[in-house]
Amino acid sequence: MIRFESVSKRYPDGTVAVDELDIIAPSAQITVFVGPSGCGKTTSLRMINRMIEPTSGKIWLDDQDTGTLSPAQLRRGIGYVIQHAGLFPHRTVLDNVATVPLLLGQNRREARGRAMEVLERVGLDSKFAKRYPGQLSGGQQQRVGVARALAADPPVMLMDEPFSAVDPVVRAQLQDEFLRLQGDLGKTIVFVTHDIDEAVKLGDQIAVMRTGGKLAQLASPVELLNRPADAFVAGFVGRDRGYRALGFEPSGELPTRSEPTVLLGSEAGGVGSTAQDGWVLVVDDTNTPQGWLSLATASTGQITPELLHRGGTLATQGGSLRAALDAALSSPSGRGVIVDEDGRLLGSVTAAQVVERIEALAASRRNAAAAPSSAAEAAG
Repeated sequence: MIRFESVSKRYPDGTVAVDELDIIAPSAQITVFVGPSGCGKTTSLRMINRMIEPTSGKIWLDDQDTGTLSPAQLRRGIGYVIQHAGLFPHRTVLDNVATVPLLLGQNRREARGRAMEVLERVGLDSKFAKRYPGQLSGGQQQRVGVARALAADPPVMLMDEPFSAVDPVVRAQLQDEFLRLQGDLGKTIVFVTHDIDEAVKLGDQIAVMRTGGKLAQLASPVELLNRPADAFVAGFVGRDRGYRALGFEPSGELPTRSEPTVLLGSEAGGVGSTAQDGWVLVVDDTNTPQGWLSLATASTGQITPELLHRGGTLATQGGSLRAALDAALSSPSGRGVIVDEDGRLLGSVTAAQVVERIEALAASRRNAAAAPSSAAEAAG
């Protein structure tokens, strides 16, 4: 656990970066600091490992006042990942990752063995071990940065916008890998980002900071989206927060309809009787959806991947309402494809059916909110 106790950072010119911050980052959870530029989120992070010294207040690591430890001693137990990985350019990937174990007294063979284990854990093949950072892509470099932070198996990890320098596709992959790792390792993590979508995806709790280093709200992602504390938080979270909140609402078992299909590789000429509204769903021999085929482009010959429209996303039965609605809205046929946990087709739903489920949820919430006042009126 990390606890900020009335922590402030003031600079000699009078600038207040962090103002009387009180917050707890629970053990084995991800606490995300988010907010506009200049709100003190990175300063707060760096005060934990004393790269920046607080002006006043205390930061506790479990029951230890970090101000009583030497910075070097403190940092040996804290992993640190930054935006551009911060790798040593003239050391191999393996030696970059082995740096901290070597500093902690492991011999070179032990340190390199540990480094190889962690590289595999973050999804990097052993063939990258002898390469240099300049020979890697941005996403691969960030994986090495995470591996280096994990190499000494620290109980605490600090991550300062670690995925912001890569393209959106790689970023999403890194986020997913990071969540998988956290599920396995259960570290106490403080994560800084300027991206509210990233905060909502990764955080167990989110600390929204306002300019001047004040904490505006500390809440779980679903609470933050549904009940922002004030106009500033509501504006920062964004106008589509209601839609994003659906990502935390289970869809339950949706009323899927049977969706006619044709097999990838079969003859296109015979799909006319199968298609509905000019579209037919194409599956492979395991009944896994591959995409939609339009009658307007289907003529003769085999149905090949090049003929398919792949814009529609897939939603898992029992997943979130957001995923189900997105599947329906993104489908060229207007029918969202629902699959089981193994990715095999179960059926389809329309946006109207998903919206009906959303409206029922909203009505249930309104009734629940009205119940206490009704009970009070009855008692009166």
